[in-house]
Amino acid sequence: MKVFGFAWGIGGIVLLLTFAIYRLAPMALALEELPLSLVHWAALVCSILYMAYAEGYKGFHRGFAPRVVKRASYLREHPRLHHILLAPIFCMGYIHATKRRKFMSIGLSLMIVCFVLIARLLPQPWRGIVDAGVLTGLFMGIASILYFMIVVVTNPGALAVSPEVPSES
Repeated sequence: MKVFGFAWGIGGIVLLLTFAIYRLAPMALALEELPLSLVHWAALVCSILYMAYAEGYKGFHRGFAPRVVKRASYLREHPRLHHILLAPIFCMGYIHATKRRKFMSIGLSLMIVCFVLIARLLPQPWRGIVDAGVLTGLFMGIASILYFMIVVVTNPGALAVSPEVPSES
């Protein structure tokens, strides 16, 4: 049960990110067939570099990924059936989390949905340029989650991040 909750929490999030990559990749790959000007190429490079830093490094590697793995570790140490069944949303901080963590998780999700809706309105090649940057961040996010998972499996006490769970009364 303990190992299943840990694996399902991390695996479910990796599957979710992989599905997002699957959905976005065709728009970014469509850039190959479009004539791109120098402005488009510059925007593509800027999009990839910016999203690698902002989404990949700052968002995923420094924030989301270590917290996901720490919450999965917490779930492994404190298994409850309903938390294990809902492990991916547990690890994202939607359930059994501090009020602040729930608020931040829901707020971030709403912000992402808004950005997705806005990006869908962009014509090509701009949508593909934005999606190429997002894909870069998502790939880095998956790599970060897997990295921190290996860190925790090889050295359980190495990750000094709060799981942001409510205090037990």
